Amino acid sequence: MRLPSHRQCATEADGKKMDQPPPFRNPFVHVLKFSPLEKAKIALMTVTLFPIRLLIAAFMMLLAWPFAFLGSVGRSETVVEPQCLWRRLVDIILKIIMRVMWFAGGFHWITVKGQKALPAEAPILTLAPHSSYFDAIPVTMTMASIVMKAESKDIPVWGTLIKFIRPVFVSRSDQDSRKKTVEEIKRRAHSGGEWPQIMIFPEGTCTNRSCLITFKPGAFIPAVPVQPVVIRYPNKLDTITWTWQGPAAFEILWLTLCQLHNEFVIEFLPIYTPSEEEKKNPALFAINVRRIMAKALGVPITDYSFEDCQLAMAEGQLRLPVDTCLLEFAKLVRRLGLKPRNIEKVLQEYGNRARKLEGQKLDLDDFAQFLDVPVSDMLQDMFALFDEHEDNCMDIREYVVALSVVCRPANTLETMKLAFKMFEAEEDGAITEMELAVVLKTALGVTHLSVSRLFGAIDSEDTGKITFDKFRCFLEQHPDFAEEYLHTENPGLYSGPCQGHQIKTSLSSLSLRGTAPTKTSNGICPDFTHNDTIDGLLKKHN
Repeated sequence: MRLPSHRQCATEADGKKMDQPPPFRNPFVHVLKFSPLEKAKIALMTVTLFPIRLLIAAFMMLLAWPFAFLGSVGRSETVVEPQCLWRRLVDIILKIIMRVMWFAGGFHWITVKGQKALPAEAPILTLAPHSSYFDAIPVTMTMASIVMKAESKDIPVWGTLIKFIRPVFVSRSDQDSRKKTVEEIKRRAHSGGEWPQIMIFPEGTCTNRSCLITFKPGAFIPAVPVQPVVIRYPNKLDTITWTWQGPAAFEILWLTLCQLHNEFVIEFLPIYTPSEEEKKNPALFAINVRRIMAKALGVPITDYSFEDCQLAMAEGQLRLPVDTCLLEFAKLVRRLGLKPRNIEKVLQEYGNRARKLEGQKLDLDDFAQFLDVPVSDMLQDMFALFDEHEDNCMDIREYVVALSVVCRPANTLETMKLAFKMFEAEEDGAITEMELAVVLKTALGVTHLSVSRLFGAIDSEDTGKITFDKFRCFLEQHPDFAEEYLHTENPGLYSGPCQGHQIKTSLSSLSLRGTAPTKTSNGICPDFTHNDTIDGLLKKHN
């Protein structure tokens, strides 16, 4: 598979042309590279400035707790009490304490552009891009409400601070929680400005700010005016970004507190009032607001979503590289409506039909006929992913393999079994080295992949062919086969050509040498996920 040099269709879900082409950079990956001077600075700051800043930040949080507790006394979850003088005073004190905390963390100047609207004018603030827990800065500046997990209010100290800003709580144990959350947002949004504004990150997960991914409709269902708010971190070294593949939560905190100064810019854009059509169609409302925010940021927009993030991070024996084409493929599958409801049945049917073709190349019309869909620009974009030699033909077996990975990313063995079924020779049920290379490179979404060492290890008898049973037995004996055979032969799997090498840092290694990514069981690509389960949950709070 390969990303084409140009796309036929660069439209959004509403059919309108994108202002900018979709991004080629994976929005869920963040790679840090340090120069020797930067390494020396971080090593010095680690033993000098970092512990001081960390202690001050912890002290400020503890100092804020009694004021937040006092301000929350006697509050009702359904009614807004009058903002009397002492409550206003508590609000001001908490803002000052939080500002001191951010100042101690290196955010000495916070640049504010535009004017924040009043709650009666825009009950909802939509913020993007969402890239880090440092995005809490606007929350502490405005004391606006946010959407949070209900479990957060039970965390000592932190829970009290959270309750002060009157968040909309989402309960994972309540099956109707999502519906109740939407209803609560609508109730507050239609209160005529009585309730504090609700601050929502519509992307729903953290990215590397290279683009704006699909906005979730929650902020737009109430059909009220919203104020788009864009945030930027124009720092030379990006230690802020905390996304799905990259430095972990504490590493981001450590590296950021080791910087002498961290810049933060927040811009309040003009209020966006939905049209009658947008009020009836929250998805269209979200698309148009996203377009305005992307234009203000000067970044592309893409149909990548949180589901694509889940695909990239799925546990399985085939872990996707950072520059995989399968994210683009998954996006097109969604937009074309090609993801089957009965996955197993449809994949087996596709596999049987592909096997009968015996490697016969298909053109675009044949591809459309195979899928029983009309020829379109989007279908041509998908076809181009498999037209590696640009000779207007593709192998439909590669499409079936890619669809299997996208539909069941954690079920590697079933994908390989399906692939062997399509590629194997009738006389011996085996495939060649070249065919194994095609299967694995398609399953990984890469253009080139060498499998000579892996194939040689499986084909111990040097027959020039291997069966699925041999492949399965080898995987059982070598669960880390990718580390042992593919990574050494294909170093590009560790990072994309534009991302450089992934650098994992730790407090126990102050020399900050570039280290190889950590080893993971059954992984084609190193595991850059955050080890702490809470870290993952915090990223999904919207």
